[in-house]
Amino acid sequence: MARQYSRKADLPDDLREIALLGRPGCVVRWKTVFGSAPPPYLSVRFMPRVLIHDLQCRVLGGYSGKATRALKSFVTGGAGNTCETGEANPGSVLLREWNGRTYRVEVMAEGYVLGGRTYRSLSGVARQITGANWSGPRFFGLKQRAGA
Repeated sequence: MARQYSRKADLPDDLREIALLGRPGCVVRWKTVFGSAPPPYLSVRFMPRVLIHDLQCRVLGGYSGKATRALKSFVTGGAGNTCETGEANPGSVLLREWNGRTYRVEVMAEGYVLGGRTYRSLSGVARQITGANWSGPRFFGLKQRAGA
């Protein structure tokens, strides 16, 4: 049975203990922490990661309220799925599937890079991908259609 963890000083030892658990130990721990058995398809490599993350959140604090709301909104397909400004920060990577192919666009300070070529705007990238005039931010899901 798992102990109650409340001290930051114990955290490194507790994390090490979880990392060394085999499947039976992970299942026992999972039942103690989450109150039910883990789904049967979870791998023995994944379960300790979830248990470790849960322990870190309990001891050190979880996500902020704003981050939790944004994650929930993203998962449910809500408005949090879009960027308010319609722009992505340099260093971001945008992924878009179009006609069965996935395109990866890197956002740089000087523009957007697709396939080694730099474009001044996302609309130029969208035009290259589709062959039609699109709003680049809308094509990449950074901005919703007005009234949507």
